[in-house]
Amino acid sequence: MQEKVAQVGRQAALAAGAVMRQNYLKPHRVTLKGAIDPVTETDYQAQEIIVTIIRRAFPDHEFLAEEREGEGGAPPPPAKEVARRAPAWEEDPPSYRWLIDPLDGTVNFAHGFPMFCVSIAFEAEGILTYGVIYDPLRDELFEAAKGRGAKLNGQTIKVSATNRLEEALVATGFPYDIRERIPATIARLGRMLGSTQGVRRAGSAALDMCYVACGRLDGFYEEHLKPWDTAAGVVIIEEAGGRITAFDGGHYDIYAPNILASNRVLHEKFLKCLRG
Repeated sequence: MQEKVAQVGRQAALAAGAVMRQNYLKPHRVTLKGAIDPVTETDYQAQEIIVTIIRRAFPDHEFLAEEREGEGGAPPPPAKEVARRAPAWEEDPPSYRWLIDPLDGTVNFAHGFPMFCVSIAFEAEGILTYGVIYDPLRDELFEAAKGRGAKLNGQTIKVSATNRLEEALVATGFPYDIRERIPATIARLGRMLGSTQGVRRAGSAALDMCYVACGRLDGFYEEHLKPWDTAAGVVIIEEAGGRITAFDGGHYDIYAPNILASNRVLHEKFLKCLRG
């Protein structure tokens, strides 16, 4: 089934990306899910395309998608549950499930800033086994299957070999509730800025993770992400040889409250910066 999963995931990502590319410079209908958390008509269109393609191939599979939390499966958890290591609603995960972010980087897309993508992951018996992330403007398709390595447009990719913190380029992102977290967030950012060659904030966690996987970045950290934000990127980074933990160095899963991804060599040094 693994080959079919990859074929269908790839097809869905490319189809959704085509819609994003077509709609990119057109006027958008933007609504707000939170104070600074927008959604556009393209988010919904892309998700409908993805779900339709997957359901045609796998009618019995379930979904966890950003714009329809819990579609085909358990109801969405309360916000406070997302940060728990083993949310109650995930104690008995579905046998086969797709985790979908139809448009990662909606703020960028809505403003015409060219940094966004589609992110799709597949989970079997609670284990992430496949991830695909497609950047439609650069026509870059990042893909990985568990145990088979990571690729960019069909070519094998690996994390960087950078081993000096002062030579490292790092990416980060800010949560939608940043206004409630400014002191701690800025303190971490300050430590990273003072220790590395540079920090970038481009606005798409999925693409940041892909850039770690292919060596364009040496590390990435962010807090308060959702499962669909990181699921595909986790598979891609791990298959590219990277390392992923929570800020405290402990085990990371897609329901954790924060994430640090690195080229592995610099991971402990990044952790030290985050801890202060």
